[in-house]
Amino acid sequence: MSSFIIEGGHRLHGDIQPQGAKNEVLEVICASLLTTEEVIIHNVPNILDINNLIQLLKEMGVKVVKKSMDSYSFKASDIDLDYIQSDRFLKCCSLLRGSIMLIGPLLSRFGRVLITRPGGDKIGRRRLDTHFIGLQKLGAELTYIKERDIYEISAQKLRGCYMLLDEASVTGTANLLMTSVMAQGTTTIYNAACEPYIQQLCRMLNRMGAKISGISSNLLTIEGVGQLHGTDHTALPDMIEVGSFIGMAAMTQSEIRIKNVSYDNLGIIPDSFRQLGIKIEQQGDDILVPAQESYQIESFLDGSILTIADAPWPGLTPDLLSVMLVVATQANGSVLIHQKMFESRCFLSIN
Repeated sequence: MSSFIIEGGHRLHGDIQPQGAKNEVLEVICASLLTTEEVIIHNVPNILDINNLIQLLKEMGVKVVKKSMDSYSFKASDIDLDYIQSDRFLKCCSLLRGSIMLIGPLLSRFGRVLITRPGGDKIGRRRLDTHFIGLQKLGAELTYIKERDIYEISAQKLRGCYMLLDEASVTGTANLLMTSVMAQGTTTIYNAACEPYIQQLCRMLNRMGAKISGISSNLLTIEGVGQLHGTDHTALPDMIEVGSFIGMAAMTQSEIRIKNVSYDNLGIIPDSFRQLGIKIEQQGDDILVPAQESYQIESFLDGSILTIADAPWPGLTPDLLSVMLVVATQANGSVLIHQKMFESRCFLSIN
């Protein structure tokens, strides 16, 4: 379909269920490369980034089987080592932001990986220093190959260490977790990201035989093991979809039930929307957003203007700031919205 025709002015109603979390699924699919055994992942969303990563793994030699509408089996027992050094592989990686998390598993298993600057959405600077510095602390050597504009990362032996991350990078934490689970000795990662998706990755790796403690905190301890085995993993629903559906209900003054949201893993998202005057009812593991004619933005207890800003977990995810900004335009009252983590995410274009 090349276009959509939208006729406005209609309220929505009914139930809707979010897909699996893209950010988590990107991590756990990459983690399947850490073992030669079968890894089954459920609640895989049918979206471009995920489909591209799955296709990339197939080209790498991973045996991928679609077991149901949203479940896949991955078996990385016969990786094509020539392919992962080819220009074709590097080209595919350059088009997919999530490909950066292939570094940890490939370095752990094969001791060498080539990477190029990954692509993805254009929301501001997304530097890789956190990844590279952490990898070097684990014993990896980083070499820039100017003729191909790529990096070679190699390690004869990975050794556990203490590291204090310069920022609580989600992909950086994921990469360093996957690099250190089979490193010799103990690795301590301080200022680690602790989003629910990182927690899910840790639990999956532990089921595969890893020894990770401190899960859900910003201080992770990893005792290296000799090898990992297969597992079965179910991804969380996507909190960004849940928040987007709340915003959709508010903008259309509609009553919508959002099913199976894993409410305990939404953090402050529901309360942040409540501050904009949106009624949100938790009913079991569902969210009911009732129809409202108007919304009144709250103020702080001292009467000052409400301020909403993004922050690393357990703060508000930056992915929902643009949704909340649009909702706020239809509410009564005033709110200050600050985008702190990605300088190009929130902007207005006026012709």
